[in-house]
Amino acid sequence: MKRTLTLASAALVALVATGLAVAHGIEGTKSAKAVAGGFATGAPSQFKTRSCTTSDGKTLVATEGVYSGTATGATAGDADFAGPITVRARSLINSTDGIGVVSGTLRIDVASGGDTVAHFDTVYNGGSIAGLASGHAQDPHAKLLANVSSSFSPTAGFGGGKLGGGTNGGAAVELGPGKCEPTKPVKETSEARGIVAASGTSVTVASLTCTVPASLQAKVTSLVGMRAEIHCALSGGVNNLVKIEKK
Repeated sequence: MKRTLTLASAALVALVATGLAVAHGIEGTKSAKAVAGGFATGAPSQFKTRSCTTSDGKTLVATEGVYSGTATGATAGDADFAGPITVRARSLINSTDGIGVVSGTLRIDVASGGDTVAHFDTVYNGGSIAGLASGHAQDPHAKLLANVSSSFSPTAGFGGGKLGGGTNGGAAVELGPGKCEPTKPVKETSEARGIVAASGTSVTVASLTCTVPASLQAKVTSLVGMRAEIHCALSGGVNNLVKIEKK
């Protein structure tokens, strides 16, 4: 049980560290779009393994391998996920209970531009992994954060892998540079000169009628029947009095 808790803690620390790195990385982001893809690999071309038995009789197996295969984008717009993929993975698995952690890097050789590269940290359970990948798309300024899942065998590789899309954890997004300016409200102003007429909370001068705020109510009342100039501004579909002066 102690070893199981240690593995779980290691996975949690790795995922928290990834989350902190991503949080710092989204500063300056001006766009976001959904992306998704899949991948699969064969057996490792380079492979190392070692094992040990814990004091409570569990077998721990540590592996390192380089796996090659193919990645595909879910749609034509997911070109950053299409191309040959190389996965360098490390695993530490309690083979007695079928739990552990798998981490490493994946690199997709995209046909145009640079490579899509991401680091991933996942939890292994009964032959499947699920976790988080973070890195960048073929445009190094386009950051990538994706839920990742796959079947995994240290000796056979990854199968049915998913980045975003149908992963158990959720979706994947790319965060890219660009312009994102706040919407500027449209301001419309009007003015008129003439004899002041007032009715309730509105004032009319030369056919221009505006709503009178409480702060100007007394001044409007004092100018009724006199010649004045009013200035109004449209806000939320209401023409509001902002200034009134005797002329």
